[in-house]
Amino acid sequence: MKADYSLYLVTDSTKAILGDRDLVAVVKAAVEGGVTIVQLRDKTRETAELIRIAKELHSITSAHQVPLLINDRVDVALAAGAEGVHIGQDDIDIASARKILGPDAIIGVTTSTEDEAIIAAKAGADYLGIGTVYATQTKENTKTVIGTSGVRNILSSLGSINENVKTVCIGGIKPSNAQRVLYQTATASKELDGVAIVSAIIGAPDPKQAAAHLKELISHPPPFAASASPQILSTRDILDRVPAIVKSLGEAKPLCHNMTNLVVQNFAANVALAIGASPIMSNNGDEAADLAALNGALVINMGTTTADIRANHLKALSAYNIAGGPVILDPVGCGATQARREGVRALMAGGYFDVIKGNEGEIKTIAGPALVKGQQTQQRGVDSGTSTLSGTEKATLVRALAAREHNVVLMTGSTDYLSDGARTVAIRNGHAILGAVTGTGCTLGTTIAAFVAVHREDKLLAALTGILMYEIAAERAAERDDVRGPGTFVPAFLDELFAIRGEAARGADAWVKGAKVEVLEL
Repeated sequence: MKADYSLYLVTDSTKAILGDRDLVAVVKAAVEGGVTIVQLRDKTRETAELIRIAKELHSITSAHQVPLLINDRVDVALAAGAEGVHIGQDDIDIASARKILGPDAIIGVTTSTEDEAIIAAKAGADYLGIGTVYATQTKENTKTVIGTSGVRNILSSLGSINENVKTVCIGGIKPSNAQRVLYQTATASKELDGVAIVSAIIGAPDPKQAAAHLKELISHPPPFAASASPQILSTRDILDRVPAIVKSLGEAKPLCHNMTNLVVQNFAANVALAIGASPIMSNNGDEAADLAALNGALVINMGTTTADIRANHLKALSAYNIAGGPVILDPVGCGATQARREGVRALMAGGYFDVIKGNEGEIKTIAGPALVKGQQTQQRGVDSGTSTLSGTEKATLVRALAAREHNVVLMTGSTDYLSDGARTVAIRNGHAILGAVTGTGCTLGTTIAAFVAVHREDKLLAALTGILMYEIAAERAAERDDVRGPGTFVPAFLDELFAIRGEAARGADAWVKGAKVEVLEL
C-alpha cells in the first residue's frame, strides 16, 4: 500500500483529548474526512486490548487504502497486520524492526535533531517524524521544542545528503498554523511531505469535518504566501520604481492598524496621515478580524508588553494571517528582560510576520544562538546597545533570518540592512536627530506597514520604499533653516513626508535621487 503522508493522524486515547468517545469511531470519521495515514499511539493498554483495537482500526483504514502504523510496538503491528510502525529514539532499531516486519513495512522514526535525522535516513527509515514543533500537552516525553527553524534545519541537512526519506512534522500543529509551518519550513532542497495531527482531529467535536478542513488547508499555500519569485533588483531599478509605489500609496490610502505603545500613538497616526495612509490605533484583538477584512496592514509593537496585551496581539496576528493581510513586528526591547524574551517567542510561534523590523540587539535576540553564534543578545533597554557585528556580518545575519522565516527582515542602524533571504540591500539614509525623538523607530514600522499593504507583490521593495521616503524626509527636515533641534524637527519632518507624497503624486521624482542604496552580493 502506497503511503501518502500529507495528513498524518496520531491517536490519543486519554480522557483529556478523546473524552468518552470511541476511538475507533473517531478514527473512522477522520479517515472519511481525508486523513491519509494513521498511527495508533497508546502506551497504557495491555497487549491483547491493543491488538484488538489495532485490528478494528485496520479494518477501517485498509478499506480506504490508508496505512495503519503502530507506535513502538512491532509485535502489535505484526499481530494486527498493520502496514508498519513508528519508533522513537529509545525503541527498537530500524534494522531489527525491518527484519521482523519485512522489506515492505513502513518504518518511521522520531527525530528532533539534525544528527538523529541523518542517522535514521541512512539507516533506511521510510519517513521521519520531526518535532516537537510547538509545545504540546499530548506528549509528555518531549525532549525539546524545536520550532519551525529547527524543522527547517533538519530538512536542509536531509537535502544535503540526498536521501529520499519522507518527512512529517509533529507537535502543536493545528488549523491556525498548519499552512504556516509548511510554508516556513520549506528549503530549496527539501520540503515537508505532511503534517502530523493529534488533538486538532482526535479532540474535535466533528473529526470528519476537522480532517476535511485540515486537508483543504494543507492543499493550498497560506494567504500571506509570496505569489511570485522576487525580481532581481539593481540600484537603478529601485530608484525607477520607488516613486510610483509612493504615488500608489497616496491613491489607495490603505488602512494602517497600529497595536503600539501609548507613547507613540499620536505620532504614528500623524506619520501615517502624512504619507497618505489611514491610521487606526487599536490594541483590542477582538476588533482585528473586522479590520483585517479592510485590506490594510497591521503593526505589532512590543514597546508596552503584558500578558493581556500579548493575548490581544496574538488574536490580531491570527486574524490578519487568515485574511492574508501583512503584519509587521517591531520587537521593541525584546532582549532586555526575560518577560520580553518569552513574549517575542510567543509571538513568533503564534503567527507569521511579513516583516520583522528591529535594531541589532532585537534582531540578534529573534535570530537566536543558531544564527548568532557566540554573540551576547542581552539588551539594557529599547536601545540596541554597542554593536558587535561588522557590516558584512549584519547583512549576513539579516539575510539568514529572512531565509529562515520566509519573510523580510530589517536591521536598523546608521546603516540599515534589509533582506528577503534572496536579495539584500544596505541603506545609508537618515539623520542622527531621529535618535533624539521618541518613537521614530516605531513610526518607521507604521510607514513600512502602509507600503507593504499596497505593494504586496514585492514586500522587500515595499519596505525599502517606506524606508527611503521616511529617511530622506528626515534628512530634508534636518537641513531646514527653521529646525534647531528635536522640538522643531518633528513638525518639519511631518511636513517633508507630506511634501514627498505630493511630489510623487505629481510625478516629480527628484527626491529619490538622494537615496543611498547598495544592492549587496553576499
